[in-house]
Amino acid sequence: MTTVTVPPGGTTADLSVFERHESEVRFYSRKFPVVFTHGRGSWLHTEDGRAYLDFFCGASALNYGHNLPLLKQRLLDYLASDGLIHGLDLHTSAKREFLRRFHEVVLAPRGLDHRVQFCGPTGTDAVEAALKLARKATGRQTVVAFTGAFHGMSRGSLSVTGSRSARRAGGVGLQDVVFVPYEQGPGGDFDSIVYLERLLSDPAGGTELPAAVIVEAVQVDGGVYPASAGWLRRLRDLTERWGVLLIVDDIQAGIGRTGDFFSFSHAGVVPDLITLSKSLSGYGLPLSLLLIAPGIDVWKPGEHTGTFRGNQLAFVTAAAALDLWTQSGFTDRLADRGRQLQGAVRAWAEPRTDVTVRGRGLLVGIDTGDAARAGRVQQRCFADGLVLELCGRDDHVIKLMPPVNISAEDLEHGVRIVTSALDAE
Repeated sequence: MTTVTVPPGGTTADLSVFERHESEVRFYSRKFPVVFTHGRGSWLHTEDGRAYLDFFCGASALNYGHNLPLLKQRLLDYLASDGLIHGLDLHTSAKREFLRRFHEVVLAPRGLDHRVQFCGPTGTDAVEAALKLARKATGRQTVVAFTGAFHGMSRGSLSVTGSRSARRAGGVGLQDVVFVPYEQGPGGDFDSIVYLERLLSDPAGGTELPAAVIVEAVQVDGGVYPASAGWLRRLRDLTERWGVLLIVDDIQAGIGRTGDFFSFSHAGVVPDLITLSKSLSGYGLPLSLLLIAPGIDVWKPGEHTGTFRGNQLAFVTAAAALDLWTQSGFTDRLADRGRQLQGAVRAWAEPRTDVTVRGRGLLVGIDTGDAARAGRVQQRCFADGLVLELCGRDDHVIKLMPPVNISAEDLEHGVRIVTSALDAE
């Protein structure tokens, strides 16, 4: 029996089945070598009885935490009624209710008239659909992406992902993709809008007029770099003047993570195409969609398809999660918790010169500048009962992503664990 010693207070976990049968590609389980059995709210629980505060939230797929009672009950009622489980892209009552609620709660209040395309169950397929549709709608091939970007692990989304190692693993080159420095990055600030303007206006610039620019309003995996409202507005102005479509990938930073439903709302821009996934279902159930502005939905029936597009169970929980956004108490607490997290971490970091803090809302990146140090902090936090992940070019940034509905007490407890672990370095 292969065992791994868990942090003080635990016993040992039998991991032999995983090590014998699961592929070497497994990743997170190597960092957190325990066997999780259940989750409630902001907490994960293991088979040996330990509890871990969750500041990772399934890579932002569990923004509302674990097993939110409202969503769980709606799902149980649907299952008890023999609700349809699989429906391809057929008309179903679950899809109708989700579409109705999504329009009422998300699109209409923000003045958006986008069509909804249901994609395969993962976010990368929504990115694939956005890239394909942008090229089809414009008749052009080139796409502009940004350094530090992460858009997925399938071939199209990898081509616009900045990581060289990720592209090499997928055997994907840079054909028809032009990378431009993001507004901020490890090398400092960069006026990428001026650079793009010069590139496009120069007849000898070496770049064809692109079909689209794809951007994250907050680069999360790239190291938690939030784009400023002014930069996003200038990017929207540039793309409109040149007749280039603007794709915003809101898969990781959306659904309340930065304070509003969309991470670009603070800039007042309207993207042509928006990708959503991860926490859209509210319950960790796969659901992925592409929002398409009027005039761009030029698909022919069946041109982008998939057996599991439109997860019926996810429709049920997603519609229930949207009910939260109609409650002033929920949105008020969301804003309060965002201020609490940003304030606490920035106050701790203010007198220090060895870290930099970035982020918005319930998303914080603590840049240690040292991958080895960040790794030690992550493991110390795990030993103290907190699960969190690293990000950045070489995993030197500590990423804090607690549930958006976390209690003030749990949030304070988690921040104390992180800052204590950093203080111990």
